[in-house]
Amino acid sequence: MRLHVLQHVPFEGPAKIEEWAAKAGHPVGLTRLYAHEALPGMDTFDMLVVMGGPMGAHDDAQFRWMKGEKLFIELAIQRGKKVLGVCLGAQLIAGILGAKVYPNPQKEIGWFPIELDPPNVRHHPLNVLPQRVTVFHWHGDTFDLPECATHLARSRACENQAFAVGKNVIGLQFHLEMGMSHIESLLRHASTDLAAGEFVMAPEEMLDLAPSQVPPLNAALHRFLDSFTQS
Repeated sequence: MRLHVLQHVPFEGPAKIEEWAAKAGHPVGLTRLYAHEALPGMDTFDMLVVMGGPMGAHDDAQFRWMKGEKLFIELAIQRGKKVLGVCLGAQLIAGILGAKVYPNPQKEIGWFPIELDPPNVRHHPLNVLPQRVTVFHWHGDTFDLPECATHLARSRACENQAFAVGKNVIGLQFHLEMGMSHIESLLRHASTDLAAGEFVMAPEEMLDLAPSQVPPLNAALHRFLDSFTQS
């Protein structure tokens, strides 16, 4: 399985996804969109991974590479590639599929649980996760569910935490790929997001919880990616 990753900012890369791929023997290509690197040919990868970032899904005017990125993701979906969107990546996929992307009523940043949607998740790769599982969040936007999509998970702060389109496309609003260093990097580079709110943890609390939360989070990532790539 040849992976290709679209990265929007230097401090939010594939993280533990890359570690999983190395262990599984899957080669990983990377396009640093922020550095204006060229997109690859469609025949060079089997699975596209679209990472997060602080920009919004409608910021095409500010980030001129975003229009081409959206067309590239749309073509990958049309060609039947595996496509995984994480946070901003999920929002981009939702928008490409015709759904509205907009600010969530509240930011959700830190360690908070999600609940899987039992009837819908049964036949999707996310079913390898527990029914209720604590994951890492860092987002202010959300999206409506695309008409063609199946709802897979929700949280108290955000109804649409995960969706699937058929067997090949999955969007995750939350993060399974974060390790301690990646959380620390977000805190260094995106601290302006940390406005007071019911679902915004203090940095000290995020870091205090990380040693106990990161290992099960990454184990869930590995199970999920194993299931997704084999489906």
